[in-house]
Amino acid sequence: MTEYHVSKTGNDQNDGSKNRPFLTIQKAADTAIAGDTVTVHEGTYREWVKPLNPGLSDRRRLVYQAAPDERVIIKGSEVVKHWQQVDGNIWKATIDNHIFGDFNPFATAVWGDWLTSIDHTSHLGSVYVDGKAMFESQSLEALKNPEQRKTVENFFTHEQLPDFYSEDTKLVWYAEPQAQQTIISANFQGIDPNNALIEINVRPCCFFPERTGIDYITVRNFEMAQTATQWAPPTGNQQGLIGPHWSKGWIIEDNLIHDSKCSGISLGKELSTGDSYYYRRYDKPGYTYQIETVFAGEHNGWDKDRIGSHIIRRNHIYNCGQTGIVGHMGCAFSQIYDNEIHDIATRHEFEGWEIAGIKLHAAIDTQIRHNRIYRCSLGTWLDWQAQGTRVHQNIYYQNGMDFFVEVSHGPFLIENNIFASKYALRHLSDGGAYVNNIIAGDMLVDDVRNRSTPYHLPHSTTVKGMTAVYGGDDRYFNNIFISRKTVKNCGTDMYDGHPQSLQAYIDDVQTQAPTDLEGYEAKKTPVYIDNNAYFNGAKNFADEKNYLSEASFDTKFAVEERGESLYLRMTLPETFDDFKNPIKTTATLPHVRIVDADFEQPDGSKLTVNTDLLNQNSNDDIAAGPIQSLKGGQNQIKIW
Repeated sequence: MTEYHVSKTGNDQNDGSKNRPFLTIQKAADTAIAGDTVTVHEGTYREWVKPLNPGLSDRRRLVYQAAPDERVIIKGSEVVKHWQQVDGNIWKATIDNHIFGDFNPFATAVWGDWLTSIDHTSHLGSVYVDGKAMFESQSLEALKNPEQRKTVENFFTHEQLPDFYSEDTKLVWYAEPQAQQTIISANFQGIDPNNALIEINVRPCCFFPERTGIDYITVRNFEMAQTATQWAPPTGNQQGLIGPHWSKGWIIEDNLIHDSKCSGISLGKELSTGDSYYYRRYDKPGYTYQIETVFAGEHNGWDKDRIGSHIIRRNHIYNCGQTGIVGHMGCAFSQIYDNEIHDIATRHEFEGWEIAGIKLHAAIDTQIRHNRIYRCSLGTWLDWQAQGTRVHQNIYYQNGMDFFVEVSHGPFLIENNIFASKYALRHLSDGGAYVNNIIAGDMLVDDVRNRSTPYHLPHSTTVKGMTAVYGGDDRYFNNIFISRKTVKNCGTDMYDGHPQSLQAYIDDVQTQAPTDLEGYEAKKTPVYIDNNAYFNGAKNFADEKNYLSEASFDTKFAVEERGESLYLRMTLPETFDDFKNPIKTTATLPHVRIVDADFEQPDGSKLTVNTDLLNQNSNDDIAAGPIQSLKGGQNQIKIW
C-alpha cells in the first residue's frame, strides 16, 4: 500500500513520494490502485478528477484525502482577467474557447426531463466574483436593469421563501458564445473586476469517474466548488459535482461542497438506462420512461452486490441550483448522516420537479439520519420506491417544504425528526410510519390513482409488483402536531373514515363479493393512529383512542439559530408529563399491506424505535415527540 502526494510545487514527472510529489490530483488518480492513499496538500486545484482505478473491498479502499490541517480546494472553474469597462458598471471579457475543451457551459442550456422553467433559457455557465455566484441575465440590454431579471416560482413553497440573495441579485452576467471565443459581459455594481477574483465554471464536475464500476473510493476533507453540472432527472444521466457514477461502496465525508449549477453529490443512475427520452421524443409520458428506467437498471446490474451502499457523512453542502444530494437507484442501501445542507434551489433561476436538499428515487433500505436541512426549496423528497427507507433524527426548518414522500408503498419509517417549516409534510404514498416526530406545519395527504409504481422483494432491488397509491395504510404514533396561524391542515383528522384494522378493511371489501379491483378501489384502506399529542389547533383522528389534545394551548414553538448552534424552544401543558406511551417495534408497527413486509433493519433484523433526536435511549414507555427530555412548562433545548 502506497501513499502518493500531490502539491502545487510538484511535477507530474515525479514519482509522487512526499519529497517528489505530483502536481495534479489526476496524475495520482491515474497511478494509485486499491489500498493506496492519495494525500493532497494545500492549494487550489482546477481540474476534474476522474478516478481510473477502483478499490477492491471495504478493507482495500482507494483513499483521496486533503492533508491534515491544510485547505485543499478543487474547483471546476478558471480565473478570467483583463476585463474591459464598457459603460459604467458594465464590463466585458473575451475568452478563448480552448479553455472549455469540448464542453462550453455558456453555450449549453440547463435541460432535461421534468425541468419546467421552459419560458426562458438558463445556461450551465456561472460567473463568480470573489467566490460569490452572479446571476444570469436574459439579454445584453437587461444587464443595465438587473432588477428585471427573470425569476421562476417554486412549486413547493407554501409561503414564499425569503430572498437570501437579495443583496447579490443585481450582480448579473450575459454570455455570447461564438465559434472561437465567448464574450461575457457583466454588471459588477461598482466592483472593479480587475481588482477582484473573477472565475467562470468550465468543467461539469470536480470528482466524478468517467467509467462506471469504480468501487470503494473514499474522498475526505476537500472543498469542492464551481461546477457546471447538468439537470439530473431520474430518467437522465445524473451528474454531480462529486459522485460514484453507478458504483458501490463510496465514502464521501467531511467535505465542503458548494456552488454546483445543479447537483452537489450524485448517487444516481448512468446514461445507458435512459437519457431524458421524454423531452427528446414527447411520444409517451415521462412516468412511462421512468418505469422503463427501473427495469433497465435491473437488466444492467442494479443489485446490492454491485450498486449503492455508499456513506455520505459530515459534509457541508450549499448553494446548489437543483439538489444537495440526488440519486435514482444508485442511492440504494446507503447511509446519509450528520450533513448540513442549505440554500438549495433558492436562487429561482430555473425550476423543475426534481429539486430538494436530498432528492432520492428508489432509496431502498437507505438511512437518512441526523442531518440539518434548512433554507431549501424542499428539504427531503423521497420519490418512488421508498422501501426500507428510514428517515430519523433530522432537523428541518426555514424550507419551502420540509418533507415529501411520493408514490411509494413502504415500508418506510419517519421517526424522531423535527419538521418546523410552515409547510411540513406532503404524503402521497401508502405503507408509511411516522413515529415520535414534531410536525409543526401544514400537511397534505392524498392518493395517486393514475400512476402505478414498483415495489420490491424485501431488502432487494428485485421488482415484486406495481400498483397505484390508494391512500391509507399509514401509521402515526407518538407524534406532536402543532398547528400555527398560517397553517391550514395539521394533524391526523384527514384520515377520518378509514378503518382501523386490516381485517375490518377486508370485511368491508367483501361485502361486495364477488369482487376484484373495483371493490378495493371503492373502500378506504386501514390506518393505525394512536398516542399522538395535538396543540395550537391541530386535530386528531376521530377514532384515535389514546391522545392528548390541548387545541387552544399555544406552544410558542420555534427553532432558533444561535451562532452555529440550534435550539428548540416550546412550551407544553402540564398534562404532557403524564402522557406516556409504548415504544414502537417491528412487532407493534402493523404489517404493510401491498408490499407484504414488516418494518425492519436493512439486514432484516427487528427494529426498536427507542433512540431520540439527542441519542437518548429509552426502555420504558416514552413521551410523544423526538426529545425525551421535553416536559410540561417552558423548554429550551440545544438540538445541534
